[in-house]
Formats: sequence, C-alpha cells, structure tokens
Amino acid sequence: MTSVWEYEEMRERPDALERLDLRIRWGPYEIQVLRFHLTQFPPGHMIAFHKHAEFEFHYIPKGKGKVILVDQEFPLGAGQLYLTGPGVLHYQEADRHEAMDELCLHLDIIERGEEQTADDWEHAEAVACVKKLIELPLVPAQDLHEAMPCFLEAYRACSAGYSGSYTTIKQIVIQILLRTVRAYDAAGSSEQLPTKDMKSYRYELALEFLRANYAETVTLEDVAERLWISPRQLQRLFKEQSQGHSFTRILEDTRLAAVCRELTDTDLSIEQIALRTGFATGNYLHAVFRKRYGMTPSDYRKSNLLGGITHVQNV
Repeated sequence: MTSVWEYEEMRERPDALERLDLRIRWGPYEIQVLRFHLTQFPPGHMIAFHKHAEFEFHYIPKGKGKVILVDQEFPLGAGQLYLTGPGVLHYQEADRHEAMDELCLHLDIIERGEEQTADDWEHAEAVACVKKLIELPLVPAQDLHEAMPCFLEAYRACSAGYSGSYTTIKQIVIQILLRTVRAYDAAGSSEQLPTKDMKSYRYELALEFLRANYAETVTLEDVAERLWISPRQLQRLFKEQSQGHSFTRILEDTRLAAVCRELTDTDLSIEQIALRTGFATGNYLHAVFRKRYGMTPSDYRKSNLLGGITHVQNV
C-alpha cells in the first residue's frame, strides 16, 4: 500500500493560510505575510525570469528542477531551499520528467523605526536575522534545520482553529525566517546567547535566603548547599560582592535591619524582638546593636517615634 505524502493535505485548501491577515511585530519590524502555500510545477513547467518587491522563501519538499538566480543556474532537489529578496531576478523550472513541489512564503518586512522594544535580546535577534536575510548568498542550501515542517504545522493550526492557533502561526513564520538563516550559517558558528552574571545572581539568591530565614539558625553551609557551591566559594563570593564583608557580618546586618523594623513598627519588648530576629537573648541584641549604631535599641525606638532618626538601611 502506497503511503500518503505528508504534505498532501495542504492541497485540500491551497489558499487557507493566505486568507489570514497575518501581520507580525518582531523587534523593530512589521512583517506582513502575502503568500503562504504549497504549489506544484508539472514536469517541464517553467516560470520566466521575474522579480518580486518582497522576500520569497522557496522550499522544495519533493521532486526536482532548477533555478537561475540572476545569471547563475543551480539544480534543485527535495530538501533544498533558496531565498529571493526584493528585486532579485530569478527563473524556475521543473524537471522534464518529474514534477517539483514548492512551499512558498512571501513576506514584506517593514522597519517601523520605533524605539527599541523592551526585550533587548529579541530586538537584537530580529535585527540580526533580517540583516542576514538581506545578505544571504544567491545559492540554494539544504534545509538542515527543518523549516519545511513548519509550513505543515501552520496549515494544521489554521485548519484546526484551536485556541491560540493565530499566535501559533505567527510564531511559525518567525521560525521559518530563523531556520532559513541558520541553513546558511557557516558550520560551527553560533551566536552568544544571553547569560547571567553568575556571581551577582548567586549573591542575590543568598541574600534572599537570608532575608527569608534570618530568624532561624542559619549557617554558611546551609546557604552554600542551597546554591550548589562549596562554603569556601560562598564566603569568597560574599567578600567579592559586598566590599569585603563576611557571611557572618551580612547575616548580622540582615537581622539588625529586621530589628530596626520591629522597633519602629511594633511595641514588642527587646527580648521578644531578639527571639523573632535570630538573636539568642535580649542582652546579646542590646550589645550588638549598641556597638553597631552607637545607641541602644530603646534609644533607637524613642528617636524614631519622635521622628528624629530614619530607619537603618536594609541589607
């Protein structure tokens, strides 16, 4: 029994995708989809030299033929693609004895000229992709990154009309652009993806952990375990990120900041505040507070009630 070709279903409603008003905002661009379909050149069929005012993406899922791009002729076969940008002269012809199927996507890509979008990386990738599309060599390439299945996925989303299908189709169009560019990228080349400053990131995670757990017994080892690093690495990280302060100093700062809030916002006793903020006793809190701020906790509370002193800055 002969199996049905996977793209055959796209012949049932050839203009399904073209009926959609697809306008896509990507980075600084507005992309308008003009044509989006599967077509077939019968054996020996040719399309004379012509130009388009837009980008035309040509993918060959089946059959063979040839294309002439400006003045260079290239054979075409299943699994290949080529791109013709605005104003590029080209000629297409199916093999004399074999039909050639082609997945086509015509796009207008218009620069909006607006300010950079909130997502800097998406903006940069859009600009880089369009720049590469403009500069792609006029030669066919292999569909190494499977853009062709995207056409079928878009058709099925259009036919099914499920929740979110319109957004899905717009995202698929972007994928076709990106995968086309990747097909031409030099082997082994890659773009640098956005990465975190891991030292700063881990330091902030450590501070968040201390702010959430300062009332409990917290050790350097506890925090290091949460961050999947060694206690020695964590101690070094604290000193690098906090002007030489140790873990013990930062934990104490966190607790004292909480003490200041309690003194200002509650009428709890010093002993009660000590127990709520991780200090062993009220006397110990009294000694640490006076050494750090040059006043007792009670004096701090009185001064704040009188409006004479603002809160000690939180860690």
